[in-house]
Amino acid sequence: MSTDEVSARDKVPYWRDWVWKLFGGLESDLYGDTVFDGRITTAHAGEVVLTRLESGRHRVMRSQSLVRASEQGYLKIVAPQRGCAGVEQQGRQAWVGPGEWSIYDTTETYAVANPEPVEHLIVMLPKADLAERGLPLPELMARPLGGGHGIARLALETMRSAYQELPEMSAEAARGVGAAITQLVHLSLLDLAGRGTALTQRQALRDRIKQLVAHRLGDAALSVDDIALALRCSRRQLYNAFADEPEGVAGYLLRERLEAVRRDLADPTQVGRSITDIALARGFNSLPHFSRVFAQRFGVPPSVYRREGFGQTVVPR
Repeated sequence: MSTDEVSARDKVPYWRDWVWKLFGGLESDLYGDTVFDGRITTAHAGEVVLTRLESGRHRVMRSQSLVRASEQGYLKIVAPQRGCAGVEQQGRQAWVGPGEWSIYDTTETYAVANPEPVEHLIVMLPKADLAERGLPLPELMARPLGGGHGIARLALETMRSAYQELPEMSAEAARGVGAAITQLVHLSLLDLAGRGTALTQRQALRDRIKQLVAHRLGDAALSVDDIALALRCSRRQLYNAFADEPEGVAGYLLRERLEAVRRDLADPTQVGRSITDIALARGFNSLPHFSRVFAQRFGVPPSVYRREGFGQTVVPR
């Protein structure tokens, strides 16, 4: 697929339609650009699909509705050869450039940002082929894998070489190459998961804590003990996960609630809601405590912030 022979006014809709069809229902956005060129070439190594994508800047997104409508699940790798890519999934965003790669799950919502002209190798592997090997896939998605050394580099070099050589291979040889790519990706993810360092484990737990807080922010009963119970870990593990953040877990929970209230108070569409209603909806069950901590963080009481804070910058303390 190429936009080279398409009229200038038709290039954008042509590109969006091709991306939608090729990647099984994928929305694309061009950052508002009206001038765009793109080329896509695809090769198959058995069940593994390798695609060379060269294009102007663009973003792709898969919403929950598109996930539900998809028929087959893939794990998708983006490996930039020119430019960079920002992979967002599971509450994380991983930026990768030439010599690096990242992987994400097409059965979950995701977005990939390409804020500059790019040339990428995109590799799609059936999710079932890796899920059945016992990998903790959610914890490995949207993380950068360095291609500078080790198994991740070997996987990247194999994927690039395979794309170049596939046109000259028999179908049987191509299937063997696809199996080799799957095995090398599996070993790379196994290495990422099994780096077993306390740092990697703390980062994964911190991500899970933040996701839980975002999901249950309005639950006034949510506490450090509740978080530990929900995630099946100890209070000590929670504190270790937030060792690099001075506020700790409880402080993070309070900060997120205060930020949510602040946004609600500054939202003109919520001007009809009382401050009490907003505070209660964000998990505060003591109004005096809420007013005190709000003023401590933002420098003014919530009533003053709502009355005078529109369009002003209030620096958190």
